Amino acid sequence: MPAQSRSASDAPPRRPRPDAPRPVAPKEPDRRKRALRRPRGTRRLTRRRVGTILLVLLLVLVITPVALMFYYDSKLHRVDALAPYAGKPASTPGTTWLIVGTDARSGLTEEQRKQLSTGDDSGARTDTMMLIYKPPSGKATIISIPRDLYVPIPGQGSHKINAAFNFGGPTLLIQTVEGLSGVHIDHYAEIGFGGFDTLVDAVGGVHMCIDTPLRDPKAGLNLKAGCQTLNGTQALGFVRTRAFADADLVRVQNQRKFLAALMAKATSPSVLLNPFRLFPLVNGTVDTLTVDNGTHVWDLAQLAWWLRSSPQTITTPNGGPVDTDDGSSLAVDDTTTQFFDTLRRGRQIPQEYLNQPAG
Repeated sequence: MPAQSRSASDAPPRRPRPDAPRPVAPKEPDRRKRALRRPRGTRRLTRRRVGTILLVLLLVLVITPVALMFYYDSKLHRVDALAPYAGKPASTPGTTWLIVGTDARSGLTEEQRKQLSTGDDSGARTDTMMLIYKPPSGKATIISIPRDLYVPIPGQGSHKINAAFNFGGPTLLIQTVEGLSGVHIDHYAEIGFGGFDTLVDAVGGVHMCIDTPLRDPKAGLNLKAGCQTLNGTQALGFVRTRAFADADLVRVQNQRKFLAALMAKATSPSVLLNPFRLFPLVNGTVDTLTVDNGTHVWDLAQLAWWLRSSPQTITTPNGGPVDTDDGSSLAVDDTTTQFFDTLRRGRQIPQEYLNQPAG
């Protein structure tokens, strides 16, 4: 009988060749690929949400500092110090500030008066007067006006210049300084005993180098010679003391030196980047400073920036001691007039003035 043909199913299975590729099971797509396969609308929505969050964060970062700046600006104490009057000098080139430190004790408790050695006198006198002059180009200059400078005070005759504040407050003092110098005052700032020490403590003290030991019981001062960090109480005594042979002339030099050091510390990264220093400084500034109606927080920030890097310093040139009805005073002479003429013209202070002895 003929052999029956076998169907394909009856055939013996073939053995795979050793070198034949083995079938690979399909892999599950990884998460990244699955994410890429999301609907396009979902991806657009996710990007939109991220963009919205970034925009909100950006607005917060921009708006918050601006809002804080206007808030603190509204908290500044203001006075109409720059009121117009007949004969007021026209605007002069550059920018000029009048900075006044008074011996006002208002707001101080009995314990604070004892701690700061301020005494119990009432009223306020100008213990310190400085012009900060920034020409259109070049460095700023701190110019001390000796309180014993004998000048005409409008409506009061001639007296020592610090009497102007006593007679008529900041308005009359501005008028007196402008009459003496012929320079238009652009900004006014005033601080009393009760705020100075607060500002110094807010920045963590100010580093000063002192040539000789300073001891003055009247100012509550007892400092050793050498470099050291002064706290608020020590700093107030340092800028007040007149325990020198040249009394007020040495004191104004110390005041200029300390102001420059304070501004350098206030604008340093250790203060600006530290909220525990920055906010007490800003709060202390707006609580203790009195400024004219046209001065703002950003003007004060600009002033601090000008003074942070080795400003020039000088005492107003004068004719030396002279006897007057107010006692021993300092005379105004041609060197005083010529010096202020430099400011009226908006020029940098010549080195010849910076090299002169103070009075």
